Amino acid sequence: MLDAVVVGAGPNGLTAAVELARRGFSVAVFEARGTVGGGARTEELTLPGFRHDPCSAAHPLGINSPAFRALPLERYGLAWLHAELPMAHPFPDGTAAVLSRSVGETAASFGPRDAGAYRRLVEPFLPKWDTLARDFMSLPLTALPRDPVTLARFGLVGLPPSTLLMRRFRDEPARTLFAGLVAHVMAPLGGFATSAIGLVFALAAHARGWPVARGGSQNLSDALAAYLRDLGGSVHTDYEVKRLDDLPPARAYVFDTSPTALARIAGFGDHYANYRYGPGVFKIDYALDGPVPWTAKEARVAGTVQIGANSAEIGAALRAASREGRAPDKPFLITVQPSVADPTRAPAGKHVFWAYGHVPHGWTGDLTDAIERQLERFAPGFRDRVLARATAGPRELAARNANYVGGDIASGAVSGLQILLRPKVTAFPYHTPHPAVFICSSATPPGPGVHGMSGHNAAKAVWRRLRQS
Repeated sequence: MLDAVVVGAGPNGLTAAVELARRGFSVAVFEARGTVGGGARTEELTLPGFRHDPCSAAHPLGINSPAFRALPLERYGLAWLHAELPMAHPFPDGTAAVLSRSVGETAASFGPRDAGAYRRLVEPFLPKWDTLARDFMSLPLTALPRDPVTLARFGLVGLPPSTLLMRRFRDEPARTLFAGLVAHVMAPLGGFATSAIGLVFALAAHARGWPVARGGSQNLSDALAAYLRDLGGSVHTDYEVKRLDDLPPARAYVFDTSPTALARIAGFGDHYANYRYGPGVFKIDYALDGPVPWTAKEARVAGTVQIGANSAEIGAALRAASREGRAPDKPFLITVQPSVADPTRAPAGKHVFWAYGHVPHGWTGDLTDAIERQLERFAPGFRDRVLARATAGPRELAARNANYVGGDIASGAVSGLQILLRPKVTAFPYHTPHPAVFICSSATPPGPGVHGMSGHNAAKAVWRRLRQS
């Protein structure tokens, strides 16, 4: 009998398996798709030689993850590559605000009236970032805080809505860039704890950047799987699990799945019936015959580029998708251009690029024209660079990754108490109604992102159970 079986080979499932195997437990992972990776995969979606990441491509939380930093993943082929700028936010007049590794450069891009306010916001936390990240990403407390005072100070700043935090800034560049940071988790700007979301992304950039994985996000997942095998664990792909009886006997079962899928497989009925899913996204992967022709020079050297003319436009786009049930006319876009940092992603002189905008949960329309109209506002002539495109709305995203219910790549609404307390309001988020069954997906704290910390935290709950039995 195995000690633990993990269902789902996304970053959280693989991290949970690694953490258990490192402690001497026998572990097997079962994945429905033909490759490991979940939201961290790489495929030729458009043309031969163009390597796209179907979901996550830039990894500010990955390079800063306490879980990944504790593992020897570089030995197994993982290398982080950095663009000159982690992120840029261009404006229609050809200027841009930037999120740089340098606090000073970032502050200067906001203009003299907001430079000091930005410094005062981030500089108290940056020297203590590693400890803060570990404490914040272990909430609810799976370990005692190493620096409870700094964590409490961060809570005072981060728990209010981002609309309040943005009042510290007098001009639009800082407000707009920060609004875009919050929008990465598809949360309405006025929601509880949204200030923390934006602040975490900013601090992550200053600490270690927003890199891509060399060769594609698949290399991160492959490194986790290779390390697991060296620890004695096994990985089984093309293995769909429809009920617990499909799995071999084990002392514990750990699910890197959505709560609704877990309830169906384990027979938990309506245990997660109140779990809320959020807006979906419409994503386009592009093969380009040259770099994106951004008007703002800063965007040309950034790994990630946010697209929204101002904070009001970003807020309106989020409201349309999350509350009004319609696709926005001017969608806020998150775009990533991996080949700026990693030329191996495309043939010589060519580029890969992706963009996504928020749409209502389960939306079935086509956002291609709206996305490309937005891109043309900030990169005139963009359409002329397109060699091929691969589009994916909520239905297609859910078909590729069952955890993206209704196209929700955050695996659950990041709003209200569900920002911190997910998938249920409980002090034991990784436990389920069955004492031998656990959940470790992005539906658990600390939530969405390729960081493995949900799997890391869940593994602690599992090995405590295994040591007791």
